[in-house]
Amino acid sequence: MKKKDNKIFYKKLKLLFDFIFALLVLVFGFPFFIVICLLIKVSSKGPIFFYQKRIGRNNNTFNCIKFRTMHPNADYMLKNHLMKNNLLRQEFEKTQKLKNDPRITKLGNFLRKTSLDELPQFINVIKMEMSIVGPRPIVAEEKLRYGENFKKVSSISPGITGLWQVSGRNNLSYKERIKLDLKYVKNYNLLMDLSILIRTCGVILFPIDRGAY
Repeated sequence: MKKKDNKIFYKKLKLLFDFIFALLVLVFGFPFFIVICLLIKVSSKGPIFFYQKRIGRNNNTFNCIKFRTMHPNADYMLKNHLMKNNLLRQEFEKTQKLKNDPRITKLGNFLRKTSLDELPQFINVIKMEMSIVGPRPIVAEEKLRYGENFKKVSSISPGITGLWQVSGRNNLSYKERIKLDLKYVKNYNLLMDLSILIRTCGVILFPIDRGAY
């Protein structure tokens, strides 16, 4: 079997694996999901889920689902803090994130460090909007940063986890993130996906400083 044929075969296998794996997680993890939902509802005001427009395969947009980790007035809080602090504004403009983000709730901080806030994205996988493993699901504003590489990266579905998530996440520079996305799209295969899944389990079970915030 030629390399191109191998790629086509694995794409079909990957799609089947994604659906079955996501379905099993949603069915058997349902009680755990309920517990997290209750904790979010009790710990802070606002909805349980957070929806954000992301760029999917072939430049199609979709609503990426996460457990809410921020206060309801997060947009106002961000604008207010960035106006008062030049260093925070520079950090946000550079990475689109803040390491010590005042918008995040105490429970939200735990969910982010363990990546548990991303569990609802298995629903996106069932809807064939995402994959279990893949490049980062970016927002529209990030497309310009990818430049000519965007078309290549968006040729496959973004993943719940991927090389970026297990290689330092937000501790990496933006150029390094793009480089990892390109590396995955060019080389992804069964062994690489299994390796990323195993490393992802390590990130969840041992949530030390891995750049998840």
